[in-house]
Amino acid sequence: MHSIFLALEHLRNQLVSALPATPGLRHFDAAFPLNDAFDPLAWLGAQHAFPQFYWQQRNGDEELAALGAVAHFTSLASASRFLHQQNAHQDTRICGLNAFNPQRGSLFLPRLLWRRNAGTATLRLQLWSERSLADDARAAEDFLHQLQNANAIRPLSVKVMLETHRPQKSEWLRLVRQATDAIAHGNVEKVVLARATDIAFNQPLNAVALIAASRALNFNCYHFCMVFDARNAFLGSTPERLWRRRGTLLRTEALAGTVASHTDEKQAQRLGDWLMKDDKNQRENMLVVEDICQRLQNATLTLEVLPAQVVRLRKVQHLRRCIWTELDDASDELCLQWLQPTAAVAGLPRQAAREFIDKVEPFDREWYAGSAGYLSPEQSEFCVALRSARVEGSALRLYAGAGIVSGSDPEQEWQEIENKAAGLRSLLLRD
Repeated sequence: MHSIFLALEHLRNQLVSALPATPGLRHFDAAFPLNDAFDPLAWLGAQHAFPQFYWQQRNGDEELAALGAVAHFTSLASASRFLHQQNAHQDTRICGLNAFNPQRGSLFLPRLLWRRNAGTATLRLQLWSERSLADDARAAEDFLHQLQNANAIRPLSVKVMLETHRPQKSEWLRLVRQATDAIAHGNVEKVVLARATDIAFNQPLNAVALIAASRALNFNCYHFCMVFDARNAFLGSTPERLWRRRGTLLRTEALAGTVASHTDEKQAQRLGDWLMKDDKNQRENMLVVEDICQRLQNATLTLEVLPAQVVRLRKVQHLRRCIWTELDDASDELCLQWLQPTAAVAGLPRQAAREFIDKVEPFDREWYAGSAGYLSPEQSEFCVALRSARVEGSALRLYAGAGIVSGSDPEQEWQEIENKAAGLRSLLLRD
């Protein structure tokens, strides 16, 4: 753990330099050698400052941990405007969440940002003030003095007191039939229905411990955790990218179509082969591909759709088609507007599907099926906030959804959301 102490000391020394009593945006960086057992998630979990945000790219190459905020934003649009108005450095990162309703967000410019890209890491101290950088430097110094040493993350140890579904199974089956009727009448082509599972425990739940346990078992996933305060958090381990932008180069994808996974390699392979050949799942995936391409066609150059592949996770397998293109304008605000919510989490046509969801679902999706990640002038990346949960004290709400198209079977769709919810549920409950 020597790396964090050396980096923090280096930042404190840089703060000694004279700063003007004028408005501005400034940062100091400290190199962070990856030569010890430093875990940024454990370090975050030891702190008493908020907000906290952890995010790891699904291939593990990129990871960030953000602590404290020098500026808050209630939408990605306002965060983007801030970066532009402040003429921010190209790698100034704002991180956080976009809600299912993309006009709502919870994003922040971190006071401290630990960032790793492959084998290189940096710790950044961010200053910003509308009045005086010198005053904010003093506030930053106080912030650094309040930091705690990292502790090992304790294993989850909670007892379930009560578990309920919203909707319950009988109501879910009725809603799926209602959705297939709407599809048959031409009101929608596809609608994604979700379920919330509320679990009450005997003691407060540690959100950092939960995402750490998920990170250890759920591979090939983005892992994210937004801790709003000492009692409230939203977290998840999701396989799906919403978008990745590098300059004007954009990568997105259609992740739709699901079958169970299996611990036996041959059985998992048979299930994956079936998924590649199944008409219902292929149609569901292509609907998402066509919708994304239609949304992007007027704002991009050539769109390249890669062949379908099967993504195997611990509990489920998915069909995925990657879509690569180049933007006319490197605008994250437009990326969010075009891509969220995708047909994979809402349905088609987008507005009709969202109206159907608002009408029939017995809960507010809030952050579920929104997105988690970061933006900066030079690049951005957000994952779709699926396989996720909301923590509120000793209560946990798990989310899972299924895409309903013509031919969907209600019983099979119920089993699909059971499989999807199991990625986080199995970490807490022993069946």
